[in-house]
Formats: sequence, C-alpha cells, structure tokens
Amino acid sequence: MEQPVVAFDNIGLRYGQGPEILRDVTFTIEHGSFQFLTGPSGSGKTTLLRLILLALKPSRGLLRLFGQEATGIAGAELTSVRRRMGVVFQDFRLLDHLTTYENVALPLRVQEREEASYRAEVLELLQWVGLGDRAHAMPAVLSGGEKQRAAIARALISRPELLLADEPTGNVDPALARRLLRLFLELNRFGTSVLIATHDVALMEQVEARRLVLGDGELHAYA
Repeated sequence: MEQPVVAFDNIGLRYGQGPEILRDVTFTIEHGSFQFLTGPSGSGKTTLLRLILLALKPSRGLLRLFGQEATGIAGAELTSVRRRMGVVFQDFRLLDHLTTYENVALPLRVQEREEASYRAEVLELLQWVGLGDRAHAMPAVLSGGEKQRAAIARALISRPELLLADEPTGNVDPALARRLLRLFLELNRFGTSVLIATHDVALMEQVEARRLVLGDGELHAYA
C-alpha cells in the first residue's frame, strides 16, 4: 500500500516554553490529492507549511514525508526530500537581478544541469503560465500577477510530487485568482498533490475539495 505524501500524527508545536501554537494535529496528504488549508490570519497556516518543508521541527508527535520519519531526515537527504516539493511563497521571492526565465530556471541551475538540457522546458512552462512574452523581463517591471505566475512556474520546473502554495491569490484580482486556480487543478490532474493555504472563501467555493481548517491551534478536516 502506497504511503501518504505527508502524514501528521498528533503533532504539537511550541516555541521555547510558551503555549502550543499547534496541538494534536493529525491529517494526511495522499498521492494525487488536492486540498485547501484555511483558517483566520494568525491561525498557523504558514507554520504548518514550514513543518512540511522541515523548516521547523515539531515539539511532539510523528511527522512522515514520502514514507520517511522526519526526525531521521538530514543533510543531503533533506535536500533530496525538499526537491520533491515545490513551494509558492506569498511574497514571490524572485531574485531582482535575474530575468523571469532565469528565476524559473534557478532550481535546475542549482542542480548544476546544463542549460541546453532545460531551456526548451523552461520556455514551455513560461508559455503554460502565460508568461511566454515576459521571459527576458526583470521582476521590477512585472505586475503582481505576473510575479505570482513566475513564482508558480519556478515551483513547478522540477516536477514536484507535492506543491505547497501559501496564499497564492492574495495579491491578485479575482479573474487572475480563477486562472491561477485552473493552473493548480491542471497540475493536479497530472498527478501532483496540491495543498493551497488560503483564506479566500470565493476561491475555495469554485472547486469541490477537502478543506483543512485551522483554528485555535487545532485542525479540522471537511470533505
């Protein structure tokens, strides 16, 4: 039986001796699934994503990624696990001195791949997200929506098994939000598991998907 992509089992998180920010969080993300992570601002959505990325360690409980217990993942293995995930950050995190093409290609350059092996792939992906004519533009001249689509393309270029998106429609108008959602749904149809953290109720109402709802440090799942 195939292991879940992500499995939280009674996870708790606290900073120092303070109160628990997350407590008894239990859920799984299955292969090829699509779900939303929602809850009011400050409820811990970004914190939960950081746990999945292993940028934070839980104070208690068991966390598994791709069938591996998180406590045993370190060094080169940590890098390998993270490469199986794509992340779309709320603040884009594009590098200002690189073109759109170079920003999207960056994960492959970090892997020391030759440009000839990926150039066509990057250009095709830029076309797919609607940035085919912005490949050589610098981030400073891109609109908020264009930056968001560039960030999505960069997250997808390594063909991740899991895509995490943190408020991906927070800085765009409703029409573009719907377009971005279609991109995520199409990606999911290709087999990638998708988790979108959002408080955008209108966005969530456009698709039937499980909602993981955070509130007061606890998580509730609704089909």
